[in-house]
Amino acid sequence: MNDFDLHTLLASLPARLGAIVRRWSHDTPHAPALHDGCRHWTYAQLAAAIDATAANLRALDVRAGDRLMVVGENCAAQVALTFAAADLDAWIVHVNGRLSAHEVDQIRDHCGARRVIYTSAPGSSTSPETAAHGLRHAAIVADSPFGAWMVGALHTGRVPEPVHAASEYQVAALVYTTGTTSATGAPKGVMLSHRNLLFVAAVSSRLRGLVPSDRAYGVLPITHVYGLTSVMLGTLYAGACLYLCPRFTPAALLAALREHALTIVQGVPAMYAKLLERLGSVDDSLPNHLRFAYAGGSPLAPSLKARVERVLGVPLHNGYGLTETSPTVSQTRLDQPRTDTSVGHAIPGVAVRVVDAHGVPVAPGVDGQLWVRGPNVMLGYYRDAELTAASMRDGGWLDTGDVARSDADGALFIVGRTKELIIRAGFNVYPLEVETVLNAHPGVTQSAVVGRPGGHGDEDVVAYIELDARHPVALEDLHAWLAQHLAPYKRPAEIIVMAALPAAATGKILKGRLRTCTGKE
Repeated sequence: MNDFDLHTLLASLPARLGAIVRRWSHDTPHAPALHDGCRHWTYAQLAAAIDATAANLRALDVRAGDRLMVVGENCAAQVALTFAAADLDAWIVHVNGRLSAHEVDQIRDHCGARRVIYTSAPGSSTSPETAAHGLRHAAIVADSPFGAWMVGALHTGRVPEPVHAASEYQVAALVYTTGTTSATGAPKGVMLSHRNLLFVAAVSSRLRGLVPSDRAYGVLPITHVYGLTSVMLGTLYAGACLYLCPRFTPAALLAALREHALTIVQGVPAMYAKLLERLGSVDDSLPNHLRFAYAGGSPLAPSLKARVERVLGVPLHNGYGLTETSPTVSQTRLDQPRTDTSVGHAIPGVAVRVVDAHGVPVAPGVDGQLWVRGPNVMLGYYRDAELTAASMRDGGWLDTGDVARSDADGALFIVGRTKELIIRAGFNVYPLEVETVLNAHPGVTQSAVVGRPGGHGDEDVVAYIELDARHPVALEDLHAWLAQHLAPYKRPAEIIVMAALPAAATGKILKGRLRTCTGKE
């Protein structure tokens, strides 16, 4: 599967993130790098803004080894702060402004941020929630190369982390996983090095065939590893232009396709489902300049994939990853689009194993635990050596906690998460299988399946769904649909309709909030 020289690529990786922008500011200074909805930034302008931001951070007494927390939604300031912090050997900690006060405060306290910067100021329409967090923390409005932002107080008691002697292994980003905490109840912060991020950015860029003339849609949150590495860093690594958008709406995507002639779109399945809902009965291909579309972050139902491909007129590629692998583990290839649920082959340079409970590899077609090894694997969980040790195996393998199987050709299929396993009548039920069947029904936009305690230590299967108004369907018809495709023990005891499933800014459904829901909302 090596469609380029991996050894040459690895040898060419710079030691620090900042080399990405500096390369293109030297080679193609006037080429467009960013568009933030208000103005274009050339590579030369972006490089100058990064330098000015780094000077600003020094003046704010941000030091090597400090954690710099940035609260916001996709904007040019986030991009510059990422590179500026890396230049200082500080750790960037991106936090989505739409998180609750409790969630923001938990992350701030856990990471031990020396400074917090809020990319929106009072009166901004881009992210009023971000400004509200700044006001709540008594942050001060200040000027920046990107207009007004807010700067929090200096936390003088924060101790800097040691700086690695080899720059490529220095922590560049501390990424907090969506809606999860460690066994102690603290947030899970994943430490990713310059090498982790640059490796995935480079490989992702090559596998997508990115070139400087490409125009990529940047709606996936930079606060999430997918938007940070694959989208933002991957696009800039290729010298292409990133069109930033703070929040997804179908109307905004349609406008961007029309007005900016996008060539690359990356999203999550929920994003594409909402696009189809917005288009209504339109089934013809939309006029566009796309050459690549990709879905990741959550399972992609074949029925949704087929409908999106009809509308966009290009294959919808699929992949798999997690925060702990920076994030990409596998993806389908440009020259080998698939029609099934496979997440493709492991990307070049990454090894995968599907193993049994004893760590012994299983045969193709057999379900097992998925282990991953490669330059993409995290340095560990911040301030949680016990959790780090529990996730790692001998030989540098990361136990993903996911159940997978491979086919004879080595392509991966994700079966479900171990932690989401439902025990029903003594049988194992993986929610993903039930969700795939539900999502294949034209009346369902998206679904989420969880287990709920039943009698005698058993669990009930409960499904939460969003309905598609274009295709009205009764619940009894959905039960009948499930009966055609699933064994009795896998069928939900209850289907609950919701106006909108609770989701993170990335579109990932927050299943933890569903287990207490009992009726239509």
